[in-house]
Amino acid sequence: MPRILSSLLFLAISSAQAQINVITLWPEGVPNARPDPGPEHVDGDRISNVSQPTLTMYPASFDRPAKTAVIICPGGGYGFLSFTREGQQYAQWLSHIGITAFVLKSRLSDYGHPAPLQDVLRAIRTVRAHAAEFGVAPDRIGIMGSSAGGHLAASAATLFDHPDGQTGAPLDAVSARPDFAMLMYPVITMTPTTTHAGSRNALLGATPSAARVQLLSLENQVTANTPPTLLMHSQDDDLVPVDNSILFYQALTRAHVPAEMYLFEHGGHGMGTRPGLGTASNWTKRAEEWLHDRQLIVQ
Repeated sequence: MPRILSSLLFLAISSAQAQINVITLWPEGVPNARPDPGPEHVDGDRISNVSQPTLTMYPASFDRPAKTAVIICPGGGYGFLSFTREGQQYAQWLSHIGITAFVLKSRLSDYGHPAPLQDVLRAIRTVRAHAAEFGVAPDRIGIMGSSAGGHLAASAATLFDHPDGQTGAPLDAVSARPDFAMLMYPVITMTPTTTHAGSRNALLGATPSAARVQLLSLENQVTANTPPTLLMHSQDDDLVPVDNSILFYQALTRAHVPAEMYLFEHGGHGMGTRPGLGTASNWTKRAEEWLHDRQLIVQ
């Protein structure tokens, strides 16, 4: 395996805590690249018109090192990425508890399926192939996502071997199965009565085939090989119905996959790490307990 410094493009960014690296996911060329895509659009927290997928790495804090990695998929309805609130802030929390975090910048609605799936599986393969250089263990690589990013993370947890996620690149030979998943108020189903319509339309278009709806309704794709999963959702979520998490938890239970779910009365949608949301604001503590119980962090 060639060293990562010779095969991937790194851009150094200074950080108060550690050196942060931006890793180009497709140095050999993005699959099915659009001609003249134009520049990325950045509007505050939101990034859109992504044509060059990347991973932004946040190393584990030096005082609490671990060999665990988490790849984070920000939400945004597959139309934009909430890169700060559901990406960088999660990464900083994970770094603080001793986990090396990678924030994924994936392609969106201007590509549609299967581009986001290809990007997230490429991210897992990249981290696993170069685990030693990142200071992580190849069997301790997890996936995390919020809202539509939760759908992408759950796609990685269920469709890691699907042909749609492969491009014929040599790296396809590396396993893309995450070792665990953490899903925050995720979109799970594409069924019209329960899905988030904006995410469905952005990913699949206005008139998707029945086969596409079935494939991307991830409660249908859970098997015994789906990794252990933690779910967080609020009863008062008025954008992504809490039924999405319940459907996935039920499917995990039927498949005998270890799963834990927290359903909060208050929290709404997009709670991120905000205070003032009652017990929902303590979700990071519940997540840390779950990670510790699975021996993925040291307390």
